[in-house]
Amino acid sequence: MTNPPICDYEGSDYQASFWGAGIREYEDRTEAIALKRLLPKNGRLLLELGAGAGRNTPRYTGFERVVLLDYSRTQLQQAQSSLGRSPRFTYVAADIYHLPFVDGLFDAATMIRTLHHMADAPQALRQVREVMQPGGVFILEYANKHNLKAILRYVLKLQAWSPFTLEPVEFEKLNFDFHPGAVRGWLKDCDFRLQRQLTVSHFRMGAMKKLFPPAFLAALDSLASLSGDCWQLSPSVFTRSQASADGQPPAAEGAFFKCPTCGDPGLVEQSDHLACPGCGCKWAVQDGIYDFKEAI
Repeated sequence: MTNPPICDYEGSDYQASFWGAGIREYEDRTEAIALKRLLPKNGRLLLELGAGAGRNTPRYTGFERVVLLDYSRTQLQQAQSSLGRSPRFTYVAADIYHLPFVDGLFDAATMIRTLHHMADAPQALRQVREVMQPGGVFILEYANKHNLKAILRYVLKLQAWSPFTLEPVEFEKLNFDFHPGAVRGWLKDCDFRLQRQLTVSHFRMGAMKKLFPPAFLAALDSLASLSGDCWQLSPSVFTRSQASADGQPPAAEGAFFKCPTCGDPGLVEQSDHLACPGCGCKWAVQDGIYDFKEAI
């Protein structure tokens, strides 16, 4: 696929309805623990892919600058409302299949609760690798089809699809579960070296969350997650990978955006848009958001 379909959260109340109600505090705590274990202690420039309303952004305290990328402008507006328009944060509306950044720009990147919306996950991961510096750290979370619940359901003939095969399963439109072996293979093919795996959300069951407080379940989960390099049987898996030292060099000093249509890195910034000298496309800059979804 060159232009895969995109899951668009434009106008969604996802942050409030999914995370704000408090019923997923346990999941949020487990993800915070995983990020703390896997993220570098400090860095220069981090790309947050699928940043949404900025739920995880405050956790990147060791980085001088964070670029929040999401396909939804309204999600980025919500992130602005909570994080502010500090020079430390750059807000970019774009799709992951056509990243508007020069090669070798970022020394770190995260993609949390985002890969499961990718109809062509390998293409998305290739794009991430292109904008990473040699040696850059990439934290990826993905929805795991090889989880214990799916295995039990398959054995009991309560579901038709197999959790043991490598192909993704689309359980809802543009919502995919992936096999850990497939994800590891894609990362390797994209020239990432896998360093660590953590299993997350082992106790993502309504009954468990009703019986025990989130902090207690998260503490148990933090212990169980340490087995991630041995097996992956949880609904969610975090990986830490490092971009190989080969390939493109770090981006030139001062280089940042490139045209997602033609790849020209010489975009000229005007008061309300970026102009591409290569193909003539213009990309809006409005209310502090760089908008690469559609040329103006």
